Amino acid sequence: MKTLTLEDLDRLYKPASKLVRDKVLDHVEAHGRAFIGLSPFCVVSSAGPDGTIDVSPRGGEPGFVHVSEDGRHLFLPDRPGNNRLDTLRNLLGGPGRIGLMFMIPGFDDVFRVNGRAEATDDADLLASFEEFGKLPRIVVRVAVEEAFLHCPKAIMRARLWEPEAQVPRERLPSGAQMIFDQLQLGKPPISDEQIIESYKTQL
Repeated sequence: MKTLTLEDLDRLYKPASKLVRDKVLDHVEAHGRAFIGLSPFCVVSSAGPDGTIDVSPRGGEPGFVHVSEDGRHLFLPDRPGNNRLDTLRNLLGGPGRIGLMFMIPGFDDVFRVNGRAEATDDADLLASFEEFGKLPRIVVRVAVEEAFLHCPKAIMRARLWEPEAQVPRERLPSGAQMIFDQLQLGKPPISDEQIIESYKTQL
């Protein structure tokens, strides 16, 4: 198998068009603000000090990520999770590089933001993110370096929102059962329904 080089990429792919290059902005403008305001879900990527990469989902009510008035900063609340803190350890221990990909149910377009991040537990800022009757532990502040709409081809290929493309949940065991199988722990001590109910209290 041949390992490709950068020169091979230039041979195999056409150059990006001027529109594709020019659409990358250094701030979140009106359309980006509206997109983020409708988005209940984003994927966050981060890089650690040793080059470790993490990709993690984040979700909340539409607009759970806030945009500053000038569009040059995003504010991402950190909600309860599994306490691995992979993203936060990468951001605070590494170069602070972060990428976010926002999605809206039913939309094939994606909105992306790249930048540098820092974290704060400022009480006034935390109070502005109350959701589900709870405050986040910290808020990640992202200085926007790149903001742009990503073409819808990947979502269209995946048919992500099409009802006939949905996979019945019973095609796979529950997440808990899969983890117990992977670790050869047998059957989870509580039912799937109990696990889901416990998650609801932690939102």
